[in-house]
Amino acid sequence: MKAQASVLFDAPGPKARLRNHFFSLLVLIAVVAAGWFVYRGFDEQGQFAADKWTPFLDGDVWSTYLIPGLRGTIVAALLSIVLALVLGTVFGIARLSDHRAVRWVAGTIVEVARAIPVLILMIFLYAVYGFYDVFDSEYLALGAVVTALTIYNGAVIAEIVRAGILSLPRGQTEAAVALGMRKSQLMRLVLLPQAVTAMLPALISQMVVALKDSALGYIITYEEIVRNGMSLGALEGNIIPSLIVVAIIMILLNSALSWTATKVEQRLRIRKRTKGGAVLAADSVITDAAPGVDVTKKP
Repeated sequence: MKAQASVLFDAPGPKARLRNHFFSLLVLIAVVAAGWFVYRGFDEQGQFAADKWTPFLDGDVWSTYLIPGLRGTIVAALLSIVLALVLGTVFGIARLSDHRAVRWVAGTIVEVARAIPVLILMIFLYAVYGFYDVFDSEYLALGAVVTALTIYNGAVIAEIVRAGILSLPRGQTEAAVALGMRKSQLMRLVLLPQAVTAMLPALISQMVVALKDSALGYIITYEEIVRNGMSLGALEGNIIPSLIVVAIIMILLNSALSWTATKVEQRLRIRKRTKGGAVLAADSVITDAAPGVDVTKKP
């Protein structure tokens, strides 16, 4: 059978395919060997013995350690994601402002926020909040975690928003200006609704990053699932099984977040392609056009 040609690269011939299969097999063997080496090392230390996994069958272990930790992770992640989306949208639009001073200030803040490591920001905010009694002691760690995640992820989302808006065809802006729409109407009714669909894959990735980075709150004693899993492992002497269970829970959380965001993206794309969505968009433009502009008049 003849190999099909590709517009991006030359299709490999029989020798190249055989070589690729050979190297793929070598990589697979190396991965399996490394996995077996790690497993044997932990098994020799008794980390995979049945008694190490028995605590996870106890409801008190879940209600005391894992569920409170999971709740803390979800609360910190949800708060930071929502606030970061708001902050990122504001600064992303500010970076596209017609005023040079606004663009310069917003750009400086975004670049500085992106450059600071999240962990250092958490530790700094934890110390500042504690020194000035900004939060009660019960919410001190939560406030530092949420603020740090909001600042960092908001800065990244600002760049995503800016890039998403700039990726739209310039004709969208020119048509809206020709209709007499103000800058706020242009951004709210024309550019942002279209840019959201293009931005969603990058936004999903950043939401997953925020969820995973919430585990850094372990350093400032925030009660999240990694910290509680480590405490459980130290108490029961089963550190490795505890971390494996925590990793499985985090994988399920990230998968659920990605699945939800992907479904939202699919629904937005379907609505964008439907005729009803186009009619609704046209009605919105007509309704919100500047006063005195007859957009229904034909030439």
